[in-house]
Amino acid sequence: MLDGARVLVLNQTYEPIHVCNGRRAIRMVLLGKAVSIENDGLLVRSESFHFRLPAVIRLLRFVHIPRTGEIPFSKKNIWRRDNYTCQYCGLVGGHLTVDHVNPRSRGGLTTWENVVCSCRACNARKGDRLPHEAGMALMRSPRKPRFFHPEAMSPRLSDSVQLHWSKYLRPFESSPR
Repeated sequence: MLDGARVLVLNQTYEPIHVCNGRRAIRMVLLGKAVSIENDGLLVRSESFHFRLPAVIRLLRFVHIPRTGEIPFSKKNIWRRDNYTCQYCGLVGGHLTVDHVNPRSRGGLTTWENVVCSCRACNARKGDRLPHEAGMALMRSPRKPRFFHPEAMSPRLSDSVQLHWSKYLRPFESSPR
């Protein structure tokens, strides 16, 4: 249970920096390295004490995290950018692929601005055509993201965890065209 629980770790300045499992979060709180900010509601018990499992913890010392400014291009990051949603039909989750809006056979590049999340059915339906030729429209134009907290975009998170975390995470931002 504790290894499967996900806990958002905030820097001393309340900036989200990491996600750890419940066991690691409890260890940091007990060692005095962090404090619990939000609780998940689950009760953790041992022989000598019991307390609520944290959903969000804050470090007591500031940790400098260097920012490169670049989000690596990958299939997983495409899914995260598009919130695990097919950009043609709106299907959430399921068997997702990536689709080149302008097909590679027509000179389309594998870039943030030309690749979207797609379900298998829509990808097969579109085939080697442009969206308007296949009678399909994109829900949102693909853009290169400037920031997102990858764990916050995971469809595996429960509603209660997303509610606890939402106060500390910036919403998805994309760069202007």
